[in-house]
Amino acid sequence: MATTPAPPQAPPKPTWDPRRPQPVFPWLRPTIRIRLTLLYGGMFLIAGILLLSIIYLLAAQAISTGNQPLFKIVGAEKLSVSSDNCPALNVAGTSPLSLSDFNNAISVCVDHQRQAALDNLLSRSLLALLGLAVIAFAFGYAMAGRVLSPLGRITRTARAVAGSDLSRRIELDGPDDELKELADTFDDMLERLQRAFTAQQRFVGNASHELRTPLAINRTLLEVHLSDPGAPVELQQLGKTLLATNERSEQLVEGLLLLARSDNQIVERKPVDLAEVATQAVDQVHAEAEAKGVTIRGVRKPAVVQGNGVLLERIALNLLQNAVRYNVPEDGWVEVTTEVQHGQAVLSVSNTGPVVPAYEIDNLFEPFRRLRTERTGSDKGVGLGLSIVRSVARAHGGHIAAQPREGGGLVMRVTLPV
Repeated sequence: MATTPAPPQAPPKPTWDPRRPQPVFPWLRPTIRIRLTLLYGGMFLIAGILLLSIIYLLAAQAISTGNQPLFKIVGAEKLSVSSDNCPALNVAGTSPLSLSDFNNAISVCVDHQRQAALDNLLSRSLLALLGLAVIAFAFGYAMAGRVLSPLGRITRTARAVAGSDLSRRIELDGPDDELKELADTFDDMLERLQRAFTAQQRFVGNASHELRTPLAINRTLLEVHLSDPGAPVELQQLGKTLLATNERSEQLVEGLLLLARSDNQIVERKPVDLAEVATQAVDQVHAEAEAKGVTIRGVRKPAVVQGNGVLLERIALNLLQNAVRYNVPEDGWVEVTTEVQHGQAVLSVSNTGPVVPAYEIDNLFEPFRRLRTERTGSDKGVGLGLSIVRSVARAHGGHIAAQPREGGGLVMRVTLPV
């Protein structure tokens, strides 16, 4: 008789739990709520004990003062009474007070002495309360600063990260409370963001490098065919068109690679004069400006910043190329100025040109986004110039702003910290 096989046993459960271990008594965790409760409760208890002790001492002194005798009899034969606290009882034996007047004077003096003791107690208690309040506020301010110091550390790290420095971490140490949990979560988020940005930049860089080789081969082949004097006219025209298209693709690849490199914080910085950078850019664009009948002018004052000279030169070159290419057909001009304003270096490029609507300004800085006007000409760039300018300016801790000129054209202002 065949025996049926036993069903397979379930695999043993893992003894290791990958989740974060939970404490045995979670209510004993030193959270900020418990710490603040103990801190301020203890401060209130200590302040109350001190205040009660002071009031007790003051009340004892007031009772001692209030129990001092109001008068003393200085003569027995003829009643003579002397009192420092009750001048009404200071009578000589020749003019004694009546019994009712004597009792009334004693009653008034007792009430006066009791009120004086209470007033003294109240004034000293108020002074003690004021002193304790000052001490309590100072101590509370110091303790609140100590408790909230991790928030300042988190804020400083977040501000550094906002400047494109994704390598910063909080690494908060101390008790396992809500602030440490927040800091650890923030560090995990920064780690994931850094990996994502690094992967994106690596992908763009690798893709750009991989695209360079076939584009260079295409350019070489086209130039070789165009150099043949016996080539037909149609073939030469097609070759020139393909060569222009290939050159545009090369510019696009170079722009993507530069955009990927510049979209990060500049680590190695050197003194760079924006006036010198702008002058070099003007020299490079001078021939193209003359061919288009555009005059370049402007006063360039020294403005030294800390940054990368090659990337800063790219800022000036891209702005100048746009200003020259997107200009009026006749009597156009481009004004390039550099100066230091309010502790910041400013590179300004303004030009004549077509009217630019104000609501289209933000689109100019987006990759591959151009206006629906003459700026969409295919021979004027690949649509990455201003995106690269904004990326480089942000990497240097600055920013760029654009404003339409009255009558047409734009005013570009790049502001960088000195």
